[in-house]
Amino acid sequence: MVCSTSAGDRCEVTATTASLTARSSARQSTGPGPVPTLEQYRAGGRRSSVQGPRPGPVHGPMAAGAALPSVGDMPVAIVTGASRGLGRALAGGLARAGWRLVIDARSAGPLRAAAEELLRYAEPDGTTTTGQSVVLALPGDVTDPAHRAELVAAADRLGGPDLLVNNAGILGPSPQPPLIDYPLQTLRDVYEANVFAPLALTQLLLPRLREVGGAVVNVTSDAAVEPYPGWGGYGSAKAALEQASRVLAAEEPALRVWWVDPGDLRTQMHQEAFPGEDISDRPAPETVVPAFLSLLTERPESGRIRLPDLAGEPVTQAGQGVAA
Repeated sequence: MVCSTSAGDRCEVTATTASLTARSSARQSTGPGPVPTLEQYRAGGRRSSVQGPRPGPVHGPMAAGAALPSVGDMPVAIVTGASRGLGRALAGGLARAGWRLVIDARSAGPLRAAAEELLRYAEPDGTTTTGQSVVLALPGDVTDPAHRAELVAAADRLGGPDLLVNNAGILGPSPQPPLIDYPLQTLRDVYEANVFAPLALTQLLLPRLREVGGAVVNVTSDAAVEPYPGWGGYGSAKAALEQASRVLAAEEPALRVWWVDPGDLRTQMHQEAFPGEDISDRPAPETVVPAFLSLLTERPESGRIRLPDLAGEPVTQAGQGVAA
């Protein structure tokens, strides 16, 4: 692999020796901890948790039941906030499933490490490819219009995006204050990162996503639908994102638009939401990856998706869900 840093601190990870033909389901992941297979999730039963308008038929890599991709038709995804936590786990699942990826995060070092790890997922046997880039990692802030334009250009370099995963976001103050004490400028920052930036990136990608019948995944939280004390800033921003997702789904029936609640996970953001508390009993982000991949494979109608429900897992306790 080659991970080089050029002007602007862009890390481009390329495969210099590999064949990215269809992956075998028997391959093992090299990620942090075991990742359950989709079959293991299905063995426990599945419950539909989708509500929303039903788009028309789709063909190509985002079609329901599409085969694993070959080098010539590898789908392309943009995953924001992919240096750690849920974003890194979802990007890892996509890489193992044969997707080319554009990923970002605000910190260049952790993002570079994530990109190198993702290449190992895509290339477990170290064989050769045509030399095409598998992962493009662009450090930056999704609230920056110039950075969003760079993400779109990078996806175009890989053939154009089929999927957008709006995972990047911020919690706000830790511990979170009640609304009466919430600093209004900080609240604006929370909305900028959690509402306006995802919408702005979606707007840029919409022409291509329409063409291919692609999908938009907006990561949300149960704080968007429950009035938890202290969650007024983050929760109201996620509620706004959910409503924007509903409207987008109604306006763009050719797409799939899913607002996805991953449940209660053991992530840095979740720890910041509960400072000083032991969150070791929460599941790791990797545990929801099979349910996420099944969402892409089975392509249900647009709507709100709760990944633990999709996987047939028990509902997490109210008040504990943080998106990433």
